[in-house]
Amino acid sequence: MIKLVVGLGNIGKEYDNTYHNVGFFAVDKLSDEYGLDFNKNECKAKTCHVRLKNTKIIIAKPKTYMNLSGLSVAALKQKYKIENSDIYVLCDDIDLPLGKVRLRHSGSGGTHNGLKNIVQNIGEDFNRIKIGIGRDSSFENLADFVLSKIPKQKQEVLDVSVNEALNILLKEIGEQ
Repeated sequence: MIKLVVGLGNIGKEYDNTYHNVGFFAVDKLSDEYGLDFNKNECKAKTCHVRLKNTKIIIAKPKTYMNLSGLSVAALKQKYKIENSDIYVLCDDIDLPLGKVRLRHSGSGGTHNGLKNIVQNIGEDFNRIKIGIGRDSSFENLADFVLSKIPKQKQEVLDVSVNEALNILLKEIGEQ
C-alpha cells in the first residue's frame, strides 16, 4: 500500500516563515522525525520516501507554487497509482482560528487556491489536514497576509498545531 502526504507551500527563500508555508513546515518536521531528506525531484515536487510497517509513504513538497499544487499531486497520484483516499494534504487555513486543526476527508477547496487546484485536478475526495492561521484585519488583501512573515509568538502556537496535525496524520495512516 502507498500513501501520499503533501505539504502545501511556495518554494523560494522569500516564502520561508510565511503563513502560506505551514504545510511545508509540517512535512519538513515529519521528514526530520524519520531522518529523511527531500532528495528526489519527481512529478514537479521534492519528495522523500519511507516505509512504515506495511505502508510506503511518499512525502511531497510541490515545486509548482501554491496555486498550481494540483499538477504535482495529480502527477504523483498517476505515477504511483494512488487512490484519492490515500492522499493527505497538509495546509494553512485562513478560515480557522490560529492554532485550530481540522481533518476533512472530502470537500471543496474553499478559499484556499492550492486546495482549489488540487480539487480541479483530482476531485474533492481526498484527505486534508488544515492548520488554522486565522485572519489579521490589519491586512486588506488576504494574499498579503498569507505571504507575510509569522511573528515569534504566533510561530509558537503554530508549532503546537503542526505537532497536532502530524499526530492526526499518523493515526489516519495507521502508524500510531
